Formats: sequence, structure tokens, C-alpha cells
Amino acid sequence: MGEIEDGEADHITTDVQGQKCALVYECTAPESVSGKDNLSFLNAVLKNPVCKLYRFPTSDNKWMQIREQMSESVLSFHIPKELISLHIKEDLCRNQELKELGELSPHWDNLRKNVLTHCDQMVNMYQDILSELIKETGSSFKSSSSKGDKTLEFVPVNLHLQRMHVHSPHLKDALYDVITVGAPAAHFQGFKNGGLRKLLHRFETERRNTGYQFIYYSPENTAKAKEVLSNINQLQPLIATHADLLLNSASQRSPDSLKNSLKMLSEKTELFVHAFKDQLVRSALLALYTARPGGILKKPPSPKSSPEESHSQDQPLPMKRQDSIPHHSDYDEEEWDRVWANVGKSLNCVIAMVDKLIERDGGSEGSSCDKDGEKDPSRADSITSHPREDWYEQLHPLILALKDCMGEVVSRAKQSLTFVLLQELAYSLPQCLMLTLRRDIVFSQALAGLVCGFIIKLHTSLHDPDFLQQLHTVGLIVQYEGLLSTYSDEIGMLEDMAVGISDLKKVAFKIIEAKSNDVLPVITGRREHYVVEVKVPARMFEVLPLPIREGQLLHVYPVLFNVGINEQQTLAERFGDVSLQETINQENFELLKEYYAVFMEKMPPDYISHFQEQNDLKGLLENLHQNIQA
Repeated sequence: MGEIEDGEADHITTDVQGQKCALVYECTAPESVSGKDNLSFLNAVLKNPVCKLYRFPTSDNKWMQIREQMSESVLSFHIPKELISLHIKEDLCRNQELKELGELSPHWDNLRKNVLTHCDQMVNMYQDILSELIKETGSSFKSSSSKGDKTLEFVPVNLHLQRMHVHSPHLKDALYDVITVGAPAAHFQGFKNGGLRKLLHRFETERRNTGYQFIYYSPENTAKAKEVLSNINQLQPLIATHADLLLNSASQRSPDSLKNSLKMLSEKTELFVHAFKDQLVRSALLALYTARPGGILKKPPSPKSSPEESHSQDQPLPMKRQDSIPHHSDYDEEEWDRVWANVGKSLNCVIAMVDKLIERDGGSEGSSCDKDGEKDPSRADSITSHPREDWYEQLHPLILALKDCMGEVVSRAKQSLTFVLLQELAYSLPQCLMLTLRRDIVFSQALAGLVCGFIIKLHTSLHDPDFLQQLHTVGLIVQYEGLLSTYSDEIGMLEDMAVGISDLKKVAFKIIEAKSNDVLPVITGRREHYVVEVKVPARMFEVLPLPIREGQLLHVYPVLFNVGINEQQTLAERFGDVSLQETINQENFELLKEYYAVFMEKMPPDYISHFQEQNDLKGLLENLHQNIQA
């Protein structure tokens, strides 16, 4: 009944009368998008298609034609290589920050040396894995027979697209895409002690109860430390760039350019200051202070500030195991407030000076001096004694002061937060790093499938305004159907899979215009937050909604529902334990309910009413809940 179509799919011609189906990407491509752009976009993701054509007689003696195409994805290897490169970069940066932590007491210094030894070994392992993946030049498909191959641990198993294009004489053509991938799991690591879900819980419980050699920070606080460090590393060079642009505008004596540069500098500096208004930073500074030999904290010279300015606006939040964080009577907590408050003061001086320069340029020098005197007379008043001085010369010392204040904040914050990360690694070091490796492996496999599915969905829905609006208004809901049993090794696989798919909520997509023939996606970020930049040809990019074209991040909401279907699951249901499956399904149902609530809240009312005419969402949700309970 089926015909095998050999060769590349783009060589197959359209011949409906001859009972051949149209090419799937020709029949789904919008007319305004050229075939060349379309092919380059899809060929960046899919390769080696295998096609079959089926024909079924209909009741009126005509033919229904079904064309099935199975395609591999080059993303099977591309995504892992991108991720491993990011991990190496992140870990090298962390190791360098640990080395620059400064002088520590003997206990902490020995822990640091031990951590660095193991972390350097991990970096070398990742570099070796990356080298092996780069050598792979053959098929982009990893079959299940290779799932235990150490060099291919990060590569997803059986990742492919199944496309079914149905053509009926009386109905509109239909296209069904299913991304199939083996359960993301660390097969080489094995499942003797369970999967990630159990291992992470056990590790965290033991770490919480064993804190005599290190300071316990919860996973949320550790993640927060990584987030603040990442914000520092991103914002500091941005602020320096905008400060230089401000000076450049001043040297050109351009009021409009000066205003725009100041606006950008102010926005980035405010984000910078806001990043440090967190009780974690304050407690980390104290913990690091007590870990120094003698507990001496050198205070840099800084202008006096009023109690109102030095007082933190955020109320201290109670930390878990707060009693494990040492206190020291000689430590001046207000010192940190003064240090980062100086950043805001320096920015105010810059703003006051720019206002004065622009107002004087407009001929209102006298009033501007009085007005600014109320703002901050400390530095900006000097302009009255040098009315003819160059704009650049007057702004330059204020910009230098801003950069110096920022440098002091960055130095202290980076060291204190790096000290927090040291605590995570200090406990049960080999086990901690092996858990990180396992989680990286599972996440890499899950992400490859996600990116492949997103690109295909974007392509097929390019002219669906409802989908595109939902994409940038609410986010991308991604549903995974698991078929693993809750028996033997498959329990560990399911535990790995549940964590890997849950971790996909750390991912956001950003669609950019391709500037060359290279349209493979690029990944940026760190373990707690990734951005996948999807490149699309110019003609495809032009039809996207404005918020997406302007670079809005498109967030991911992953949900997993597992239904074991083999004989092992039958045994588990009769004689074993299916609680893992029930728990996962219930947890993900709650996530789906949250997405539904956001969908109903954010989507326009006219769209909601039109959508509900065709889909009883509330009824479907209740039906799903009943089936999960049953």
C-alpha cells in the first residue's frame, strides 16, 4: 500500500493527478515566503528524509492521500555542542572567580583548593566530550543502540520529525507534526541509585543536615547568587559602554545625543543597583568577612551619607539555617549600604551636570544653578566657576567616579556571591559535580528536542496570527507524552526525564533575522537561564509581529504526562508502585492549569470568545483532571 520515495525530499516533484502528494513544505509554506528561503530554513534543521505515500479509497470512490515523512535533525549534535561550550565557559569563569576570592582562613582555603582541583577535572572532561562530538561527521541520528555510548551522552536518542500530510478531495489539507525523542536520561551513568528526581532530593536533604564544615544555602539562594553574578557580568560592561557614549556625545556637544545617552546610562545603572538589593548579598558579605584571616574588612574612603540614604529599603528575609551563618560584632553592616549608595549618588551627579550643561546651552544658566543646587550641589556646582569649559572635561571626572564606585560594588559582590557558590561545592564534592554532569546531560537531550519542535512549529504557523499572538503574549506551551513504565531501570529514566523537562522552563526563545546562510540556532546564557536565538530568513522575519521582531523573549512552559504502556507497567500496576507516575502527572496538571489561567487573563477577549466557540478549554481541562485521578 505504501511507496518508498528515495533520495532527498526536495527532489520529489508535485503531481497530484499522478497520485503523488505535494511536498510537505511546499504545501505548508505561506505564498509570500519564497521557496528558497523556506528550504534553507528547514534544511538547517532536517536532513535524510525517508518518505512513504499511502492512498485510501473514500466512500465516493475517490482517493485520500497520506504522505508520511521521517526526517533526522542536525540539532541532535548541534545543540549539545552549543551547550557544552557554554558550560565550559561558565565553569572556567567560576573557577577563576574562586581563585580571585582573596585570602581565606586555612579551613576555607583548603576547601577552595579541593574544589578547584575537582572543578578543573570537570572542565577537562567537558572539553574532551566536546572534542569527540566535533569529530562526529557522519549521521546526525543517535539510535537507541548507542544510548550507552559515553562520548554521545549529551546527544538525544532517536530524535526525528514525523510529518503526515493528509490530502482529501473534499476537505482542507491537514498537516500533523510529531517530534519523537527517546526519554532524556543519563544511560551511561546508570540508574542503580535512581534518577535525578530522587538523587537531587537525597543530596539536598543530606546537605541540609550536615553543615559543620560549610555554610548551608538553600538551592533557591544558590540559584539567586548565580543570577546576581550573571547580572553583574552583563550590566557592568553595558554601563561602561553607555558611559563612554555619553562622553562621546559631550565631546560632540550634541544635546539630543547627550539626553539619549544619559537615559540609557540611567536605566542600566538603576538595574545594576537594584540587583544588589537582596538580603542574600548582605548575608554573604558577612559570611565572607568571618572567613577572612582575622575578619578584617578594609573600608575604602567614601563620602558620608545620611541615615535615610544608607538604610536598605528591603527588609531582611529569614534564611534557612540562619544560625549557621556566623555573626561578628566588629562587622559594619552599613558599610555595604554606603558602598552601593555611592553608585546612585555618582549617577545623580552625572544627571545634574548634564541638566546644567543642556540648560546653560539654552541660555538659562542662572535658573539651572538654583534648581540643581537643590538636587546635589557637591560636584555639579563647580560648573558656575568654569562657564566656558568643555562639556567633555566637566563630565569626565564624574563618569570616572561612577565607574570607580561601580568597581568597588562589583569587587565585593562578586567575591561574596562566589563564596556562596563555594558552599554548594564544598559538601560531598564528587557527588555534587556528578549530579551537575547528569543534569547537564539530561537537559541537553531535552533541549535538542525542544528547539527542533519550536523551529518546525514556527515554520508551519508563520501565517497563523493567533498562534503568534499567543506566543509573545503568554508563551509557548510544550507538551511531552512519556511512555515509560514505573518498573526497574525505567523508574530512573522517568525520574531523569521529569527533571530534564522541568528544567526547560529556564529556556526562552528569541527570533532574529538571519544575516547569512548560517541559520543554525545559537544558545547564550548560563545553567539557570538560557536564550535560544532562532535565525529566520528576511522574508519570514518580516511577517512576524512587531514585539517578536524587536527581540521579545518567548518563554517556555513545559508539561509532561506519562502513561506507561508496556507489559512492565502492567506488572507495576498490579504488584508494584505507580506513585511516581501519578505524582508527575498531578504536578504537571497544576502547571497546565497555571498556563490556562494566564492564557485566559492575557489574551484579548475577542480572541478568547472566538477560541472558545471551537474549543471547550474548561471542559477539556476538567476531563484531563478526571483521567489523571482515575
